[in-house]
Amino acid sequence: VYMREAGRLITKVMNEAIEMTKSGVPENEIIAEVYRSQIRGIEGKHGDYSSACPLIQVGEGTSTPHLTWTSTPLPDNGLVVMELAGVRRHYHAPLSRTISIGTPSNAAKKLADAIIEGGDAALAAAKSGVITEEVEAVWQNVLRKHGYRKESRVGYSIGLNYPPDWGEKTVSLRKGEKTVLQHGMCFHFQSGVWLEDFGIAISESFVVTDKGGERLADVDRRLFTVR
Repeated sequence: VYMREAGRLITKVMNEAIEMTKSGVPENEIIAEVYRSQIRGIEGKHGDYSSACPLIQVGEGTSTPHLTWTSTPLPDNGLVVMELAGVRRHYHAPLSRTISIGTPSNAAKKLADAIIEGGDAALAAAKSGVITEEVEAVWQNVLRKHGYRKESRVGYSIGLNYPPDWGEKTVSLRKGEKTVLQHGMCFHFQSGVWLEDFGIAISESFVVTDKGGERLADVDRRLFTVR
């Protein structure tokens, strides 16, 4: 119940953050509103603080994950990546989305398309009884088809968490991980790919079901474009 509430909360938080992402808006102003939205909660239910702070990367900074905000205004064009979480009674539903200020490059669109396709395929494969490394293999196969590769793990278990991290540090979606997926397990599928000069992340928190990974949030799976 709390994980689904966290999923509805991050849907609101992320959509509001994307709406604020415009040229000239300072990074810290966006994150200040993220905190406000996280704590105000949803449906009359408050949100809790997230175990990791809201993360934002801009421009060349998108080539690495886990950066925090500055007071720098957003540029007239370029990519913005945000990784945020909705938190209900300390149960976490993280989510990442990428926004292009101005028309994205062909390279950015190509990478985003590959990430979305790979993520969709992996979620469809994340059924009860499947071995975790098999989910990661589905993702890697799609990436390789498009000429990419992600060397690090692509996901990790989530649930009840406290600082310094919202990952449970128990099960990972990676090669060599032999854990059998069970109905009700929750994961953050962190489908981010970081290249030399830019990166894109379009991730999902999901719950394992007999039919595949069910998304906890409802934010469009696309490379957003704003002005």
